[in-house]
Amino acid sequence: MNVWIAIALTVVGCYAVKLAGLLVPAGALERPAVRKLAALLPVALLAALTAQQTFATGHELVLDARAAGLAAAGIALLLRAPFLVVVAAAVLVTAGLRALGG
Repeated sequence: MNVWIAIALTVVGCYAVKLAGLLVPAGALERPAVRKLAALLPVALLAALTAQQTFATGHELVLDARAAGLAAAGIALLLRAPFLVVVAAAVLVTAGLRALGG
């Protein structure tokens, strides 16, 4: 039954956050600082998620094939490769190293 309590609290919390966002005055959202923050926040969150998924396993910091795949993707981006090539480079390097036992 504890799972359903957690689900209900999550639903109420999500609704409260949505309602709070709707109650923010439009003038507050038009400020330059708020606009800059709104533009940069998704990038920062995505970078944090990528770092956490690449360099962590549970509560441990690891350096494995995922880091090499990320490095390959970064190099492909620096070379201005198309998006699919960037993803393919990351996948191939990560899978190749894992297949070799890395």
